[in-house]
Amino acid sequence: MFEGFTQETGDFLWELSFNNERPWFLAHKEQFERCLNRPFKALGQETWRLLSDRFPEREFYVHISRIYRDARRLYGRGPYKDHLWFAVYAGDKNEGPSFWFEIGAAGYSYGLGFWSWRPAMMEQYRRAIDANPARFERLVREAEAIPGLRVLGEEYKRPKGDRGEVLNRWYNRKYVTMELGGDFGGDLFSPELPRILCESFEALMPMHDFLAEVYETSREEERG
Repeated sequence: MFEGFTQETGDFLWELSFNNERPWFLAHKEQFERCLNRPFKALGQETWRLLSDRFPEREFYVHISRIYRDARRLYGRGPYKDHLWFAVYAGDKNEGPSFWFEIGAAGYSYGLGFWSWRPAMMEQYRRAIDANPARFERLVREAEAIPGLRVLGEEYKRPKGDRGEVLNRWYNRKYVTMELGGDFGGDLFSPELPRILCESFEALMPMHDFLAEVYETSREEERG
């Protein structure tokens, strides 16, 4: 059962970022398990179960990251991550749009997006908006009604089109991510965090379904 993170969790992550080496980590392995790894896994599993209960007709899967970096991709960095994340997918291939949560020493974030937006997917994304701008505007207004939601993604230097004040900040980006979160503390310390995440993900479900349609159409075009 998730009971909340503690200030010790943040302190451990800060110390790990400055002591990212095997001897230090092994000396603090018990602390890692107690204040970070076990509560993080509990948070991921409880959030997944709550979302599955809210949408029993759907099949969700959760992927929880490990602290260890891939040894083939260290690129001069230490062997351990200074953050952890989990993702909840509506499919078993870890593809398509996902809900995600990430914790680091400075704070936490969560939201909806893709791990990797391909240019072909963004082309389909814009075509889907153009096909029914009124539908997408409703989705945008629902998403932007979520307190604290931020829309992220690098913007094109040359806009792809003018779709009006409401849609342009969603339309003219190289990728789109919807994010909430804050500094270390607050909801991180609350046992209600799984419910908070689930309710935010539920509010973003209509946008998730739109992105899932974009993903599937893009994949069909690639296979064709």
